[in-house]
Formats: sequence, C-alpha cells, structure tokens
Amino acid sequence: MDSTRILWVDDEIDHLKPHILFLENKGYNVSLCTNGLDALEYVKNNRIDIILLDENMPGLNGIETMDKLKQYDSSIPIVMITKNEAEQIMEDAIGRKITDYLIKPVNPNQILISLKKILKTKNLVEEKTIESYQKEYIKISNSIQRVSSTEDWIKFYKKMIFWELELENLEDSAMTEIFIVQMKEANLKFSKFIENNYANWIKNKSSNSPVLSNTLFK
Repeated sequence: MDSTRILWVDDEIDHLKPHILFLENKGYNVSLCTNGLDALEYVKNNRIDIILLDENMPGLNGIETMDKLKQYDSSIPIVMITKNEAEQIMEDAIGRKITDYLIKPVNPNQILISLKKILKTKNLVEEKTIESYQKEYIKISNSIQRVSSTEDWIKFYKKMIFWELELENLEDSAMTEIFIVQMKEANLKFSKFIENNYANWIKNKSSNSPVLSNTLFK
C-alpha cells in the first residue's frame, strides 16, 4: 500500500525540517508549500490524504486557505496548526469543519498522534462504506433487471450517483472498478429502454413518456 501523502502548508516551513524528517522516517510522504495559493494549486494537481495547515500565514491565512481547499475537495482532512488559542479563531476553524487542531509549539509526536487518529477514523469509514456497498450490490443488480419506467430510472440513477460519490475517494480501487462495471451494465439497459420506447414517446402514444423537446412548448 502507498504511504500516506501529507501536504504541510506553513510560511516558516524551513523551521520544521526535524518534524518533517520524523514523519518521513515513520513512512509518511510529506510535500511542502509555503502559502495558501501554492497549496491550492498543489492539491488540484496531486492526490493528498491529509493537510497540515498553519493558521497564521501572510496573504491567504489558514482559515481562508481552508475555505478554498474545502471548496475544491471537502473530503480531505485538515489539521489546523496555530499559535493563537483565541476562542473566536477556534470557533471559526471548527465551524469550517477542520478535522483536528494543534497549538504551537507542537512536537513531532503530537502530529503523529493526530495523523494516526485521522487515518484510523478514515479507515473505519472506508470499511463501513465498502461493507454497505457490498450489501447493496445484489440489490442494485436486481434493480437493473426490474426497472421498467422513466420514474424507475430516475430513482435508480439517483441511487447510483449516491454510491459514486461515496466510493470515489476510497483507497480500495477494486470497489470503484466493480461500481464502474455495474454502471456500464445499467447504462446499457437504459439505452435499450430508450431505444424500445422512443418512437412511442415521439408519437405521444405513451402516458408515461418523459418531457421531450417536441412536447415541451405545447
């Protein structure tokens, strides 16, 4: 399994070399950014498991950077590291759904404990998601064979979109591949459904036909 990918964002990153070496010796893959804009660009182009984010940075501060990171990918856990114990700062950070926060000065073991706690929770969530999808797999396969109306297909694809979002961030690519195969099977069945019913829909011979362009403005 690949090592956990950490992005550490701090304008004083050079002062943190002992901490970084400590994490790398523990098997973590640590990438570095010195400001919020670079961090956002890095996350857009690289897969990251956890972000360590300094709260007090010039330019975009930690809170502002976190907001932009969450807008791009809300699933990445963020640990806020701050010198400031002010209640308002903590309320702002927690309200924006940080995963954890640490007060400077931090020692390497504090960071390690936070990372392990996050990864344990993440693994438990992934295991639960995989277990739930495995239970749902047979039901979905049976549904593909039973869907017979436009309303049924709408309900079915809503369920598939839900599972697509649940599975897209899993480390277990096997589950994603299984889902893709199942989605392809559904799409094939749906295309047959369209093919078999389209002529009657166009001629308005079906009471269950969906809204089409030829009837939209009538």
